Amino acid sequence: MSSDETTTAAGAGAQDSPFRHEQTARDEAPQFVLPLVVRIERNEPPARTDALETAARAVLVLLSDERSLGEDESEGEWARAVRDWQDSRIRKVVRRARGAEWRRAEALPGITVTGKSAEVRVFPPIPLDGWPKDLARLQVSGTDLDEPEPPADADTAAPVLWLSPSLDMSAGKAMAQAGHGAQLAWWELSDEDRTAWREAGFPLAVRTARPAQWERLITSELPLVRDAGFTEIAPGLTVAVEGVDRVHALPRREH
Repeated sequence: MSSDETTTAAGAGAQDSPFRHEQTARDEAPQFVLPLVVRIERNEPPARTDALETAARAVLVLLSDERSLGEDESEGEWARAVRDWQDSRIRKVVRRARGAEWRRAEALPGITVTGKSAEVRVFPPIPLDGWPKDLARLQVSGTDLDEPEPPADADTAAPVLWLSPSLDMSAGKAMAQAGHGAQLAWWELSDEDRTAWREAGFPLAVRTARPAQWERLITSELPLVRDAGFTEIAPGLTVAVEGVDRVHALPRREH
């Protein structure tokens, strides 16, 4: 299954954090979820790593979209939903679509982000029990994807989201984890560095760490994603976010 209800951790964190296992005031707030839909056509499925990276960028594109920003009279149409979502537990759910299902999903308010072979549409957060009909009917299971060729070494000029080598996750579950990692990276940045990353096109890589490398990463005070273990895997660390400090030096993308 790729549905994802997680807690995550970035360093010590605040006492009332969305990224802690134990009960906090955030659990008393209305709970929201960020829907993502990956396009998986029967004859042309995307490559797994590309789907993970595209999902991570989709989260960043939504967080930086003008419709998600602002407050009070100046806020965008999605800003309140994004704020309410981030004030509660951080949840992301990945579903799959093809053909007419995908076309119906694209007709709903959201943003489609395209990778080399993957297409992922991200939608503004919704209440846990408030799924639009055309998204609610989409399948959560069946997001297993292949890797036609081994991914190239990660470009260390940009942030790298390192997956734990001990976990066996469906592509949908891993996409949600990559999205969490990208969100932690976003929260680490100043407004200036967020702009730099956005103007560069949100370059990033998602790779699986080697066992010895993973042990080093999780003891290096990096932002870490910790899954609550509600679906597929036991509670524990899933993603280490490396290289957030490199975004200010990224070359700007030509428009």
